Amino acid sequence: MCPFCYIGKRHYEEALSSFPYKDFIETEWQSFQLDPDIPALSGASTSTKEYMITRKGISEEQIDQMLKHVERMGAEAGLDFNLKDSLIANTFDAHRVIQLAKSKGLGDTMEERLFAAYFTEGKDVSDHEVLKSIGLEAGLSTEEVLQALTDDQYAYKVNQDKQESQQLGIKGVPFFVLNNHYGISGAQPKEAILQTLDKAFGEWRKDHPAFRMEVSQGPSCNPDGSCD
Repeated sequence: MCPFCYIGKRHYEEALSSFPYKDFIETEWQSFQLDPDIPALSGASTSTKEYMITRKGISEEQIDQMLKHVERMGAEAGLDFNLKDSLIANTFDAHRVIQLAKSKGLGDTMEERLFAAYFTEGKDVSDHEVLKSIGLEAGLSTEEVLQALTDDQYAYKVNQDKQESQQLGIKGVPFFVLNNHYGISGAQPKEAILQTLDKAFGEWRKDHPAFRMEVSQGPSCNPDGSCD
């Protein structure tokens, strides 16, 4: 439900596409649930405006300004936000399905599909029928999604991720952790992410002396002055 996470995802993807060693980077999504006190019932959603008025005490005029501002930020990142139709809901079950998708190598696919469903299509991501449909689109079967929604192992993995974020002192999202040493907080621009990627990867290479780059060879000159 965090619009800046979707924007941050795009900025990260742009940075990664420019990173010369992107093939050596493994990206793993971690669960971080926003407002877990929302009733955890399938389909028990409320409009963004109603939520912000009743839970946050924000006026309707302020809400409209905020949503327009975030929509402009999304557009700058190439995203089509439709925030006035988004539905606030308990996302625990959606995170359970993400955990299943991760185990199938479909974590990023599921994240992208859920983001689009929530921010562009105005779907209720707490609704089990919606999660089944999104799961099918992402490459999961209906049986697998039902398993994620009923098997405690996926709930355990969600809670495990939440505990890990607390141990790392992460209080908001998006938050990127690189090589367990560098952190990027918020939807920072591509350039900032690329700079941190470079630092983290350089450190990783020092710790992995056996690492060898695959190099394609073209015309060059050697230190002795010979060229070929």
